Amino acid sequence: MIDLLGTAAGAAVVFAATDVDDIVILTLFFVAARTTGRPRTGQIVAGQYLGIGALVLASAVVAAGLLVVPDPWTGLLGLLPIALGIRASRDSDGDETPAVVTGTLGVAGVTIANGADNVAVYVPVFRALGPADSAVFLLVFVVLIALWCAAAAWLGGHPRVTRLVQRAGHRLVPAIFIAIGMVILVGSGVVGHLLDLLG
Repeated sequence: MIDLLGTAAGAAVVFAATDVDDIVILTLFFVAARTTGRPRTGQIVAGQYLGIGALVLASAVVAAGLLVVPDPWTGLLGLLPIALGIRASRDSDGDETPAVVTGTLGVAGVTIANGADNVAVYVPVFRALGPADSAVFLLVFVVLIALWCAAAAWLGGHPRVTRLVQRAGHRLVPAIFIAIGMVILVGSGVVGHLLDLLG
């Protein structure tokens, strides 16, 4: 029992450490859901589960030695939030918060792009865990995704957050997504790798 509690606590720490930046993105999605109706709340939650589920599945496959991730090329996923941010800035009419994504797959895609670096953390964890501990990790992740969505929904409904996003969202939301994409690209080392290949 103590071992299971320790495993659950470890899973909670791993999840929180790797997904803390998701709160910002999820909050923006929930504000968009309240102000524009897109994406809908159910699509945000489903997309978050789908995106993190895909990251965990990929990590488990890599941990089992069935796939090799060509690091740092996963950093190219940073192009997705950059593209979404640019599109949102073009689609904005200047006074309303743009809907960066409009459905489940869009939310999942942003979640995967933003969490691509999580694979580097999850892989060694899954390599060290047995089947029972892996099941505990997955269960904790399922519960914490729901808590993350609930926290972001609360933040997205907070009057101060809503007013801020409504007032500056047409500039703020695209800028945040472009910044996230740039952090993914630069942080992954893919930019340096491309410059080395070109040099």
